[in-house]
Amino acid sequence: MIRFFLDILPELGAGLAVTLKLIVCSVPLGVLMGVIVAMSRTYGPRPVRFLAASYQSVFRGVPLLVQLFILYYTLPRFGLLLSPFAAAVAGFGLCSGAYHSEYIRSALLSIPTSQMEAAYALGMKKITAIRRVILPQALRRSLGGCGNEIVSLIKYSSLAYLVTLVDLTGAGKQIAYRSFRFFETFLIVGLIYLAMVAVTSSGLRALEFHLDPEHARPWPLARGTARPIRRSRKFASKEGHIES
Repeated sequence: MIRFFLDILPELGAGLAVTLKLIVCSVPLGVLMGVIVAMSRTYGPRPVRFLAASYQSVFRGVPLLVQLFILYYTLPRFGLLLSPFAAAVAGFGLCSGAYHSEYIRSALLSIPTSQMEAAYALGMKKITAIRRVILPQALRRSLGGCGNEIVSLIKYSSLAYLVTLVDLTGAGKQIAYRSFRFFETFLIVGLIYLAMVAVTSSGLRALEFHLDPEHARPWPLARGTARPIRRSRKFASKEGHIES
């Protein structure tokens, strides 16, 4: 088993590099699409809200595998030819963005309207208030749901081999068909995916803990800034005795 793993390690490493590159390109695209669609559905005019809702319904309702086949096998008939990597990034990013948009939209709606009114009172325009006041809070509140979607993207990135992209799963498939050792090959592939999910989940939990207001560290005081005076218990008791 160990000898077999060492023999296939270079080929699996090449496939893993493709998978990591695919994830690194797809995750920002999905988050960006999620922010744009969520803000369009929440604050946009009626035609924009309709288009954003239609995008969300289509990409959440159509299976991801069908989306990949349309992007890679159907679009060339209309003159748009995508490489396997581009088709996979587009499919994963657009599908993930539809789910991100729902998490972010729910977080936007959870922000009290009084904060927007306070931003208007300070002289901010609507877009400035959303960008500087509402959106940062919404992204922090939606981090849990968006983190789950990122973890899901790591797992369904294994579908990329169906559009002829030799990623980690595709490399494992080639090795298994060549060596007829399917159990050992996909056991190793599964453990690699498990390690990627574990590392990503730990990072997301650390980020969520860091952004939690209850655990945020206070900003250090600048030099020369007066610090609050702490009264001792003895002084407080004397003061209370005098007042009484």
